[in-house]
Amino acid sequence: MSKLKIAVVGLGKMGLSHFAMVNAHPDVEAIACDGAGFMVDVLSKNISAPIYKDYDEMLAQTVLDAVIIATPSRLHAPMVEAALNKGLHVFCEKPFCLDWVDSERLTALAAEKGLVAQVGYHYRYVGAFAEMQRLIAAGAIGRITHVLAEAYGPVVLRPKRTTWRTDKSEGGGCLYDYAAHPLNLLNWFFGTPDQVIGSHLGQVFSESTDDEVFSTLRWNDGPTAQLSVNWSDESHRKMSAKINLIGTNGRLFADRQECQAFLRKPVEGLEGYGPGWTVKYTTELTEDRWFYLRGEEYSAQLDEFILAVRDGKTAATQNGFASATETDKTMRMIIDNAETGQPVGEARAAAPQAAKKRSWFGR
Repeated sequence: MSKLKIAVVGLGKMGLSHFAMVNAHPDVEAIACDGAGFMVDVLSKNISAPIYKDYDEMLAQTVLDAVIIATPSRLHAPMVEAALNKGLHVFCEKPFCLDWVDSERLTALAAEKGLVAQVGYHYRYVGAFAEMQRLIAAGAIGRITHVLAEAYGPVVLRPKRTTWRTDKSEGGGCLYDYAAHPLNLLNWFFGTPDQVIGSHLGQVFSESTDDEVFSTLRWNDGPTAQLSVNWSDESHRKMSAKINLIGTNGRLFADRQECQAFLRKPVEGLEGYGPGWTVKYTTELTEDRWFYLRGEEYSAQLDEFILAVRDGKTAATQNGFASATETDKTMRMIIDNAETGQPVGEARAAAPQAAKKRSWFGR
């Protein structure tokens, strides 16, 4: 079988990482594209793979099977559309699009053309979060009443010149770059929220975009969640995302390292989870991958994409365009709520509780 020809577009931090991984994959012949002439010149002197400076020129001159898009967020929509119209499978770094209308349109286009369409929300491939999703689906902690989703890390630690990541029109700020990860996990667990209230997009050091995000999300047939995110937190060496859930039968906690479960009563069908605390580590929860570079979650998502392209399984990826569109919609709800101060969406009124009878002494 001939190798798949895949182009990695955008050779920044994530692009270089993806380029290294697909270059190591035995089923792939990789090329690259980047608009920065310096990066192209440096890499061209050290690697044999062709590197283009112009995306449209590369699409016109090269026979490809797929593209991996790791450019600034503003460029995602037009680049994804151009690739889909060429009949190419697409892996796009998160966030998908800065405008959810583009996300929805491109999701439909990819489906219409029968193409593999995946977005790089790698936390779905972290064993601890996947286990949390499994436990939620199994009803492990009963009716979930309390959700706290957090992400902290050291991205903007002082006033500095604007980069594409801190320019709201280019990258979307802390909301799109950091908060997108825990939000995507909440979408995975519960779907798109019915209402968003109490949102705050605050500046710590940046002048033109948000450095911190707070919001309350409500699901009519699910819980209410608090979102707390800050990318100006030097106490963390790198990004740290975590989810806390409390329900009528216990609680769950997950981060990159482990999944903790406390159950009041055991749940039928959940082997290995008895009453009290059970802790399982990502190392034991992660399926071994034959292909490994950088980290299990990064290797797993790219391997899944490559194998789906190779085998023609367009529905094989768990973080496709449709699920990423849910996250883009949720972020737009937060923006609208923060800007207007008015609730966005509609929450169904809770059924009134029967009034308790009181004695003359108020007991």
